[in-house]
Amino acid sequence: MRTHQHRSSATALTTVRNLGILAHVDAGKTTVTERILYTTGTTHKRGEVHDGTTITDFDSQERDRGITIFAAAVSCTWDGHRINLIDTPGHVDFADEVERSLRVLDGAIAVFDAVAGVEPQSESVWHQADRHSVPRIAFVNKLDRAGADLDTAVASIRDRLHTVPLVVQLPIGAEDAFRGVVDLVRMRALVWADGADAYEEGEVPAGLREEAARRRRFLEEAVAELHPAALEEFCERSELSAETLTGALRDLTRTGEGVVVLCGSAYRNRGVEPLLAAVVAYLPSPLDVPPVRGVLDGAEQERAADPQGPFAALAFKVNATATGRLTYLRVYAGTIRKGETVLDATTRRTERVGRILRVRADRHVDVDAAVAGDIVAVIGPKAVRPGATLCAPGAPLVLEPPTVADPVVSVAVEARRSTDTERLMAALVRLAEEDPSLVVRTDPETGQTVLSGMGELHLEVAAEKIRRDHGLDVRVGRPQVAHRETLVRGVSGLVYRHVKQDGGAGQFAHVVIDVEPLAAGDGEEAAEFAFGSAVVGGRVPQEYVRAVEAGCRDALAEGPLGGHPVTGVRVTLTDGATHPKDSSEMAFRTAGRFALREALRASAMVLLEPVVEVTVTVPGDAVGGVLGDLAARRGRVSGSTTRGGAAVATATVPLAELFGYATRLRSRTQGRGTFTTRATGYAPAPAATVPGTG
Repeated sequence: MRTHQHRSSATALTTVRNLGILAHVDAGKTTVTERILYTTGTTHKRGEVHDGTTITDFDSQERDRGITIFAAAVSCTWDGHRINLIDTPGHVDFADEVERSLRVLDGAIAVFDAVAGVEPQSESVWHQADRHSVPRIAFVNKLDRAGADLDTAVASIRDRLHTVPLVVQLPIGAEDAFRGVVDLVRMRALVWADGADAYEEGEVPAGLREEAARRRRFLEEAVAELHPAALEEFCERSELSAETLTGALRDLTRTGEGVVVLCGSAYRNRGVEPLLAAVVAYLPSPLDVPPVRGVLDGAEQERAADPQGPFAALAFKVNATATGRLTYLRVYAGTIRKGETVLDATTRRTERVGRILRVRADRHVDVDAAVAGDIVAVIGPKAVRPGATLCAPGAPLVLEPPTVADPVVSVAVEARRSTDTERLMAALVRLAEEDPSLVVRTDPETGQTVLSGMGELHLEVAAEKIRRDHGLDVRVGRPQVAHRETLVRGVSGLVYRHVKQDGGAGQFAHVVIDVEPLAAGDGEEAAEFAFGSAVVGGRVPQEYVRAVEAGCRDALAEGPLGGHPVTGVRVTLTDGATHPKDSSEMAFRTAGRFALREALRASAMVLLEPVVEVTVTVPGDAVGGVLGDLAARRGRVSGSTTRGGAAVATATVPLAELFGYATRLRSRTQGRGTFTTRATGYAPAPAATVPGTG
């Protein structure tokens, strides 16, 4: 009988694992997290999402809605290792929470539904993890459900995520009869009796020995193809030892060449201990990942994960609670002790750290210090924003902050009582401080306060947070999407001459520009704006060329169709002239701004609207009406399949057409239909092309 091993937290960095739980909505992320906390002895009662008793979904809205909204950090110990775990949201509206979490993690567990396999949002978070080079292991959950199939789920991982799945377990029993797994690395059976919290280890059942041997052989061949040392042993002995296989799986996981796949049922507490063992065996410690890179006085610098080095940490989340303003930190280098003063390298302000907390969702344990590799929360800093670098005042460093996506949906908000207007603005400012993907602004034409975010649900949650946390009665307008403008046909040789003489030094700048659409294949950055100079003979000095570029970037803020941001533009400075006394960077920046504005007015422009990929799961008898409704919403259906008796349709739909869709879908399917969305970019809005005038 395997017994749980709970030891005091080791301080060695090799025994620390910083990981996140990533998945699609309802794949079981939060249940996996709760079972990990239960199995490690951190909690003594299993939390359930449907009962609202989970540790990580502690916010009242999360419990009401049954989904994860805010990334929650928890710490636990297993087999002498400290595991810092972040349960991330699965809904597309909260992808920014996932982005900030991935920025500070060393590894991740990707959870997949054994019936549905890879779903749209699990695909999105997988690619987010790819961008951050976060090593992952996969856990195929819900093997006890009707229609669950490990092989089908693994095939979807291979086909949709374009990775090499390395399956290290074979299920014992199927659907309701699922009771354990065969560990293909050690060739042992792990069986959970009904109601038991731990497994019994024994021989592989006779009826599965042949299949287990076949799958072990397949695993050895797949590993040998990818790992030179394993290939060498495989060629010599025609098999791999458990030690060689484990070492090779660790290497392949950390390089991202393969992903170890385990399986189980978190709800029934089956498969959690082997998952924890895989976390310890395969995912990296802070010492196994490259040193963090930052900028010091314009030069790039590395900081190793050394507790004795200069302190450097990244603030990835800020949360205002009843106990104070919590700032969540990933410590990359050095040591921080309570009472010390640190530098916010982003704003050059100093902040005092009053308390350091080991976090367990909304519960905390005070600690005296945090070292490199730790994820902790601190109380004391008053003005630190998510993405800020905290460091030793004598050794400043700016770490790269997490990227923040542009908001796509906006609503007007106002207090029902005019006396609450100031309180509402304070509440909105605090919300935007905690969540950088929320933007608050005042509409210059209407004077309304506008809140922008990542989706309808994102803004609903924000408005409800204002009502509950601040006791404010607010009115929320109908959602509006964020449009963009882009070029269909540009202009060449546009001449702009900026001359200003009003006493004292004058201003003179003469520029000639070509403006053309930017092809999508010109690279990731080029999708928005590209600038080049073809000026010869030094007619425009280099510092003035940079000023023209800055002016062009200023002009992209408002397009001619409706004042929306402009994207997809290439500008080439082809000629110009200067004045020996009156030319300056300011003059050329002004000329660049007005030249591009004039060029855009003379070009053929088109309005763009955000579009999303919608995946709708409905009963087979309702699919016709649902497809017709999607078509009426300007949706283009791209695929329709049958999965487990339900129809699954995928379509690309303008985001503006999806407001209120959840209610419509429920009424069409008697509450049995569900849908998820994934942002795919922008597309031309209908009848929005304006012919050029030049």
